[in-house]
Amino acid sequence: MSLERSDVEKIAHLARLAVSEDELDSVASDLSNILDLVEQMSAVDTTGVEPMAHPLHMAQRLREDIVTEGDQRELFQSIAPETEEGLYLVPRVIE
Repeated sequence: MSLERSDVEKIAHLARLAVSEDELDSVASDLSNILDLVEQMSAVDTTGVEPMAHPLHMAQRLREDIVTEGDQRELFQSIAPETEEGLYLVPRVIE
């Protein structure tokens, strides 16, 4: 599939892209090459090929969902400027 300059102008207008007059021919050529590649790929017989979510067939490593940090509320609130009933007090920033 080959795109003309006028096609590229319409596409650029719809995509709100600034393509100068000097660039129209090269952009048309690049887009035509991309469309040709897509057409070639569409012609490949993919019968029996399962779609893949990732090109590498790997198992995802997962870690156990266990608590590794202990409760340190007392320590952190001891160094906070102001606390009250287990909450951090911060200055009002919006009136």
